[in-house]
Amino acid sequence: MKTIFFLLFITIYSITGAQALLTVDDAVKIALKNNYGILIARNDVTISKTNNTIGNAGMLPNISVIANGNYELNNIHQTLTGGTETNYSALSTQNLNAGAELSWTLFDGGKMFVTKSKLNEIEGLGEIQYKDKVLQTQYDVISAYYDVVRQKQQLRSINEIIHYNTELVKIMQISYNGGSILKTNLLQAKIDLNVYTEDSIIQQYTIDAAKKYLNTFLGLKADSSFEVSDSIPLNYSINKSDFIQKLNSSNTSLLSYQKQIDIARLILKEYSKLRYPLLNLNAGYYLSQTNNSAGSVLKNQAIGPQIGGSISIPLYQSGNIQRQINVAKIEVESAEFNLENVKLQITTDLLNALTEFENQQHLLIIERDNKELTKEYLEISIQRLKLGQTTSLEVHQAQENYVQSCTRLINFEYNLKIAETKLKQLIAIL
Repeated sequence: MKTIFFLLFITIYSITGAQALLTVDDAVKIALKNNYGILIARNDVTISKTNNTIGNAGMLPNISVIANGNYELNNIHQTLTGGTETNYSALSTQNLNAGAELSWTLFDGGKMFVTKSKLNEIEGLGEIQYKDKVLQTQYDVISAYYDVVRQKQQLRSINEIIHYNTELVKIMQISYNGGSILKTNLLQAKIDLNVYTEDSIIQQYTIDAAKKYLNTFLGLKADSSFEVSDSIPLNYSINKSDFIQKLNSSNTSLLSYQKQIDIARLILKEYSKLRYPLLNLNAGYYLSQTNNSAGSVLKNQAIGPQIGGSISIPLYQSGNIQRQINVAKIEVESAEFNLENVKLQITTDLLNALTEFENQQHLLIIERDNKELTKEYLEISIQRLKLGQTTSLEVHQAQENYVQSCTRLINFEYNLKIAETKLKQLIAIL
């Protein structure tokens, strides 16, 4: 319901020309409802649940109703052993058969129970894969959302520099009019202002493109309009030992490959059960009636139950059962190799994400201090320029230092948030 209200909110604001504020939590919720990858994964889970029945495992009987009939018209000539001849012209015969049949496998070596266990594991695998898709979508949405925030912060930084450049051009114009500086200094200040103005226009396009990219994950139209928050929250703390301990029990990739091993082992067990005898029960209730227009038997009718059984003992199938068992053993081994390989990869990813998180934290602390220093240096340079105590070159360099510091700080904040999101994805924190 919250998602529906939000979409209505967007519609109303688009009509009025304003933009609704989209929080990261709302973005994730909308994606989980609308993202096509999520919808497909959800259907896969439904399919695996639908297939997981005792009937599909072969435990229940098959019951069917059958009926058939035919009409014949023949000219009959019969010569009996005693020499008697019988002739029937246009003899009509009507046959009608109907009944209900039951076929039930009573014993197959326990294969049906193994198959049911396999269906349970397949359903469990589908749920794990769905959760993995949810985690990946959440990661993609958060990354795309805060990229929009990052680009907005970059635009704000550019506009701040434009403000400083506008002030600088005024100072240069006054100084030039007073004859204290060369015209080239004034021209350079105007050129710098134009360049930053161009950067502002380009940055707005970058923001629009980032929003369209986010909309693809949300399942919304590319031109859907919204506004995002102004900052990136960075209050997450980690415990490295807890993350490492939770990895094996929580990571969806590891759980998925472990489940695939379980399924492969059950498939091997299924093939092994093919060596056992197969015992079937057959029962039914039948009606049969034949009508003849002439002859010694004009009507023949039979009605009643029938019951029987069959047993099939596999003696020789050209080595096919053993071939299937050998292939299944290899597939179990391959599944185990895949799990060990993924364990190495996931462990490496976790350690790298932990290192990245800690590094970005340290870099962020340094750059926050550096931003304050470069800003103070820029403001002092502008004041000195007003007093004629420095050159435009020093102010230009101070501006560049400040712009670069702002850009680094914005990127460090974004990288720290992405490292945090990656850690949550690895240990399946929704």
